[in-house]
Amino acid sequence: MSAILDNYKQLFSYYKQLGDKAMSQLDEDDKYFWTPEANSNSIAIIIQHLHGNMLSRWTDFLTSEGEKTWRNREQEFQLYANDKEELMSLWNAGWDCLFTALISVTDSNKHSDIVIRNQKHTIDQAVQRQLAHYSYHVGQIVFLSKIIVSDSWSSLSIPKGQSTAYNKKKFDQALNDSHFTEDFVKKE
Repeated sequence: MSAILDNYKQLFSYYKQLGDKAMSQLDEDDKYFWTPEANSNSIAIIIQHLHGNMLSRWTDFLTSEGEKTWRNREQEFQLYANDKEELMSLWNAGWDCLFTALISVTDSNKHSDIVIRNQKHTIDQAVQRQLAHYSYHVGQIVFLSKIIVSDSWSSLSIPKGQSTAYNKKKFDQALNDSHFTEDFVKKE
């Protein structure tokens, strides 16, 4: 389970950093609140939703229902954050809650049932569920950021036209067991 959790931690770190890097390209705070049309979510709304979900799912996740009674999911989709500073506080608090929870998994509790909306999950199932959910929303943040930034966008992975050079560099190295995300994220 330790190796699996380490992989999950790397993947969650990767997606957090994709979001961080995408949002760092937004040069004005009001861009966090932009929507392509009236029924779309802004980056701000997505951050609020992720924050609410992460706190609900990961607070006491080994011992309590993942859909907390204090969570107000509907409010997450009503803008309440006022500025970039508040949004970044929500963003980081959610991720901190997640990483703290993952650290709490030990050999003695690794077989605990995780309950989300009255459905039992193994730890592995619960983590995979949230990994899929968060990567979906981080992808939305990246896409919205790219639309907003437009021509000044800096690629977060292999830039267009550089696949051949990137692959050559990878295949010129000896076979190794490094995690694929190591090329794209900083070490925590």
